[in-house]
Amino acid sequence: MLLFSALMTWLNPLWMVAVGVAAAVVLLAGVFYLIRFAMPKIAAIAWTTAKEALSQPLFYVVLSIGVFALILFPFVPYNTFGEDVKVVKDEGLTLIMVLSIILALWTASMSIAEEIEGRTALTLLSKPIRRMSFIIGKFLGIIGTVAVLFIILGALFLATVSYKVVYDARESAQPEPTRQQCRDAMVQITPGLALAFMEAVVFTSIGVAISTRLPMLPNLIICISIYVLGHLVPMLVNSAVGQFEIVAFTAGVFATILPVLDHFNIYAAIATGKEVPWSYVAWAGLYCVLYSSVAMLVALLLFEDRDLA
Repeated sequence: MLLFSALMTWLNPLWMVAVGVAAAVVLLAGVFYLIRFAMPKIAAIAWTTAKEALSQPLFYVVLSIGVFALILFPFVPYNTFGEDVKVVKDEGLTLIMVLSIILALWTASMSIAEEIEGRTALTLLSKPIRRMSFIIGKFLGIIGTVAVLFIILGALFLATVSYKVVYDARESAQPEPTRQQCRDAMVQITPGLALAFMEAVVFTSIGVAISTRLPMLPNLIICISIYVLGHLVPMLVNSAVGQFEIVAFTAGVFATILPVLDHFNIYAAIATGKEVPWSYVAWAGLYCVLYSSVAMLVALLLFEDRDLA
């Protein structure tokens, strides 16, 4: 009877997940048909890119890793004295974001760099398709693939976080959590999923820009370096080391050029049990759009005079 009650406590809030997944699918389809109506050539390239990305083995490898890890996280003992739920939240968000970036960079390299090297892009651009349409279509197609991965893993992640609340209470012989507590745990990380997706979008734009000139391996190395520096530079600026003039100047240059990835990190909110306001998510979204737009402008400039012959 207690097991049935705990199961119902976990299952009841999952209607929110189902509604969220349905809304995300409708939004994704609506955006695609809007682009198809306004820019049919770009939509055709985006659709082809997304289909190719979804059919490649890496997508299913990344999806399988994500599903396995997210199911495993709730059962791992973290020995945090009752704070295991916070660790699961942070690990899950980081995992989904990293897997999405890997998928985006791999797809950008395969879809752009490989097509340029294999002269496929030359054949495509011999038709009445502009280079700008080619790059923007590739970018949107990769974003669509990343969105599909986020919808699947995000829904599973919300479900496992809700279950973790019930599981921890049973394992530590605490009073059975209420449905409201399970819902609150899911609501707290929903902005985190949106911010993680924005970070993946930023890295997709960077990967697309680099893919116009460099093959896969340099692309991955550069993006990994950007990821590390993007998290390290703000810490360096605010530390005692940042008081040295040369260090401060170098950190300032990097902080200007590189994306400020701390905008998409909600670990502090998770650690303190606070919700991230959607106004903050909106400002982070504006930053994501602006930085991605600049990166795509660089991609267009790099690709415009690229010799495809």
